[in-house]
Formats: sequence, structure tokens, C-alpha cells
Amino acid sequence: MFIQTEATPNPATLKFIPGKAVVEDGTRDYRDPEAAVESPLAQRLFQVSGITGVFFGSDFITVTKDETDWQHLKPAILGVIMDHYMSGAPVIGDGPATATAREEDFDETDIEIVETIKELLDTRVRPAVAQDGGDITFHAYRDGIVHLHMQGACAGCPSSTATLKQGIENLLRHFIPEVNEVRPI
Repeated sequence: MFIQTEATPNPATLKFIPGKAVVEDGTRDYRDPEAAVESPLAQRLFQVSGITGVFFGSDFITVTKDETDWQHLKPAILGVIMDHYMSGAPVIGDGPATATAREEDFDETDIEIVETIKELLDTRVRPAVAQDGGDITFHAYRDGIVHLHMQGACAGCPSSTATLKQGIENLLRHFIPEVNEVRPI
């Protein structure tokens, strides 16, 4: 088994591509070992000292670290991922499911605007963000302000503010005049 690694715009996050499916539906974002109860792989990754976050996309794993150097962490992470896949154990097990869906907040009169926001996110933003090892999902729309949830490499990324303001905000404002601002949650 060969696992590729890719740098992300977030220096504290590295993307691992095992060449196999990771999760089949949606994404999973674990910010601590307690949140990873449903995933044997995430639990094993959190046992590596210095790991502070694990994110699963459809075909990649993004790992976030503390101040520990990647040169010390990368071999251990590769070993955990390889051992896990070689064992045949599931990435997501039968344990209690972690809540991944967030309650959306918007006025029902804004449903058309919200649907357009979600469509633009799904077709133009999320594929590009996944290339960098992360995800961005809709959370709320009120009074012209869109709130987005940033996950994986996007969470805590130094360039995420620029991505939100110059990229996503400009895109949404271009197609939806009612949008005034985009904010992370």
C-alpha cells in the first residue's frame, strides 16, 4: 500500500491520500479523541502524541498537529494509516455516531437565497477546498450575513480569512446581491 501526502495551506495540517475510500457519505471532523468514538482509525491517530485533529473526506485524511515537527509525526501517522487499512478494520465503526450535521439557521422567507448559497458552495467552493484537505459547509444566513463552518485543513488555517473574504464572499455577492458578508463560525 502506498500513501501519498500533500501539504495544505495550513502549516499545522497535512493531507494523507491512502488510494482507497475513506468515508462514503459526507465528511467527518474530530477535534479531540472523545469526539472520535465512532472511528477506530481516528482513535488510533489520536494516540500519536502531537495530533490535535483528524478530518476524513471521501478519499483523504487530514491530520492537524500541535507544535511537534512533521518530521517526527509523519512516519507514525503513515504507519497508523497503513496498519489500519491492512487490518481490514472499518474507518467508521459500529460505535455511537458522532453528530456531524449542524442545525441550520435561516428565515424560511430566505429559502431561495439559502438554496442558491448551498448550490454555489457545493459546486464551486467545496471541490476546491477539498483539494486543500478541508471542507466548508453552510451554517446560517441572517440579515445578509452568511455563516460557514470550516473543517479539516480550513479550521485554523492562516489563509482562511482571505479565502472567506476575497474568494467565497466575492463569489456569493456576485451571484446573490442580498449577501453582504461571510463569516466563519
